[in-house]
Amino acid sequence: MNRIKGDEEEYWNSSKFKAFTFDDEDDELSQLKESKRAVNSLRDFVDDDDEDDLERVSWTGEPVGSISWSIKETAGNSGSSHEREQLKNRNSFSTYAQLPKPASTYSLSSFFRGRTRPGSFQSLSDALSDTPAKSYAPELGRPKGEYRDYSNDWGPSDTVRRLRKGKVCSLERFRSLQDKIQLLEEAVSMHDGNVITAVLIFLKRTLSKEILFRELEVRQVALRHLIHFLKEIGDQKLLLDLFRFLDRTEELALSHYREHLNIQDPEKRKEFLKTCVGLPFSAEDSAHIQDHYTLLERQIIIEANDRHLESAGQTEVFRKHPRKASILNMPLVTTLFYSCFYHYTEAEGTFSSPVNLKKTFKIPDKQYVLTALAARAKLRAWHDVDALFTTKNWLGYTKKRAPIGFHRVVEILHKNNAPVQILQEYVNLVEDVDTKLNLATKFKCHDVVIDTCRDLKDRQQLLAYRSKVDKGSAEEEKIDALLNSSQIRWKN
Repeated sequence: MNRIKGDEEEYWNSSKFKAFTFDDEDDELSQLKESKRAVNSLRDFVDDDDEDDLERVSWTGEPVGSISWSIKETAGNSGSSHEREQLKNRNSFSTYAQLPKPASTYSLSSFFRGRTRPGSFQSLSDALSDTPAKSYAPELGRPKGEYRDYSNDWGPSDTVRRLRKGKVCSLERFRSLQDKIQLLEEAVSMHDGNVITAVLIFLKRTLSKEILFRELEVRQVALRHLIHFLKEIGDQKLLLDLFRFLDRTEELALSHYREHLNIQDPEKRKEFLKTCVGLPFSAEDSAHIQDHYTLLERQIIIEANDRHLESAGQTEVFRKHPRKASILNMPLVTTLFYSCFYHYTEAEGTFSSPVNLKKTFKIPDKQYVLTALAARAKLRAWHDVDALFTTKNWLGYTKKRAPIGFHRVVEILHKNNAPVQILQEYVNLVEDVDTKLNLATKFKCHDVVIDTCRDLKDRQQLLAYRSKVDKGSAEEEKIDALLNSSQIRWKN
C-alpha cells in the first residue's frame, strides 16, 4: 500500500518537461540560430558543382543517407511541431519566446544531401538565390548628353535634329498645339521627308482631323507628305475626308474610284463602278470610268454565256481549245483577243463580237488588226488572216493593205509557225527592198531572195546566196539557171 502511495506522489511531483533556462544548449531556438549561422558561413565557399565530390555528414558525424541518420531525421521532423507548441507555452516574459519563429522549410542536413522535403528548396544555391538580392553591377558608361533623352527635355529644334540622326526621341512631351506646330515647322525646315512623316504620324495620332487638316492646309509641303503617306498605307477613309475638307473634288473622285480594286465580286464591282460614273472627274477620266463599267458589264454577260457553251460541249472551238482563265476583270485588249479567238465570226449585233467591241470602245485599226492577227494565227486560220488584209476599191479590185506594216505581219506569222508559202506571200508585200531581203533570208524564203536578186540584177549577191541553199535542191537549180541566162544584164 505504501508502495502504491509512493508511486502516486512520484507521478504527481514529476514531469517530462524540463524547466526553461537561458543556458539550455538543447533549446530548439538556439539550435535554429546555430544552423542559420552555419548556413551563412557556407555562402562564401560552398560550390554546387562540387557537391557530388564531397562526403556529406550530419551534425552528429553520421554519413548522410545512412539508416540511422534517416531514422533520426524522420523522428526529428515528426516531433518538431509538438516541441514548437511547447516552446510557445514557456516563460511568457522571455525575449526569445516573443520572437516570431516561422516554420523552416529546409534543414541544414537537406542542403548537404541534395534533396529536401516537399515544398522546400532544392539545393543550397536555390535557398541562397531565393532571397531577393539587389544587383550591384555598374551600368555601362554612356555619353552624358544621351541621358537627356530619358528626361525629355529636348526642344523642337533639338528633337528634330536628333530624329534626323536616327536617334530615339519621345514626342509625347509636346502636348500643346503650339508646340506641335513648331515641331512640324522645324521638321519641314530640315527638308527631311522621313522626319516630316514621323512628326505627321505623331500629329495624326494626337490631333483631331479638323485641327490637323486646318493646320496642314497652309503648309503645303507637310500636306503633300501626309497625302502620300495615307496613299501608301491605304487609309482611304482619312484620305477622302482630307480631300473633302480641301475641296479637291477630282482627287476625291479618283480616290473613291480606286476603292474598286478591293472588291472581288464582279457584280458588286460593277455596281460600285456605276456609282463612280457620276463623280466629278475630268472629261478624259469620265470616259475611262464609263468604258470600265461598260466593259465589265459585257464581260459578265460573255462569261456566263461561254461557261454554258463550254459545259455543253457543242461548240468546236471550245472543245479543241478549252478556256484557261475567266474573262472577268481583264483589260480591253485581252477581251478583244478573247473575242477574236472564240467569237470571230459572230454578227456585229452580239456583245461578244470583235467588231462590236471595236466600235463600242473605239479601238484603233492598228490595235484591232494586230490583236485579230495574233488570235487567228494562233488558231492557224490562214483564210481569216488573208481576209483581214484584203480590201476592195470602188471598182471592185482587191488589194492587200496592212495598217501595222507587212514586216510585222511576217514576224507574227512566223511566231505562230506559219507555212513557208504563207510567209513568202507576205514577205513579197514588204515594200522596202532591204527589209524584204533581210526577212526572206532570216525566215528562209528562198524564192523571194532569188527573185529579188534577179530583179536587182545583183549577180554577186545571188552567187553568195547559192552557198546557203541545199545542194541539188530546186532552189540551187533555179539560181544556176539564172546565172547562166544570157537575157539578164547583170550589174556586177
